Amino acid sequence: MSKLPVYDKVFLALCEKGHEMKELTPESLRPPFAAYAHGTEIPAGWRLVRTSGQLGISVDDSIPESAYEQARICFGNIVEILRAADMGPSDVAHVSAYVTDREHMAGYMRARDEFAAGSGRLPSSTLLIVSGFTRPEFKVEVEVWGAAPPDRFGKNEA
Repeated sequence: MSKLPVYDKVFLALCEKGHEMKELTPESLRPPFAAYAHGTEIPAGWRLVRTSGQLGISVDDSIPESAYEQARICFGNIVEILRAADMGPSDVAHVSAYVTDREHMAGYMRARDEFAAGSGRLPSSTLLIVSGFTRPEFKVEVEVWGAAPPDRFGKNEA
């Protein structure tokens, strides 16, 4: 077996346990409004997954009335996408979400907090209020960025 170049050895050392995503919430900033970090540092060389925006529509094409139930479907879809990349909720670096009214924020945030519970680190997050989606019954859309070490395949917790 050939010797690894120095930069490969350094890269592999950085990917070992202890070099994980880092929650960035500097004390010099106002604390976040909810359960999220102001930023997330992703170590060099990690695999990235970027989901498309997920809407609150079930496989059977049903769309629940509540923003909370729609958001649960969004996050359920995200779990499946992450699983396909050997990742899970604790691998989420950033969440972007869109709701159609301020009244839908609480339901969305409840589902987001359930999704992130137990991950040990809060992702960064953006929440926007938008005028609407492709169909008027949609109230929530969610997309994420996930990241995992290059050597971790088949070990997701989802």
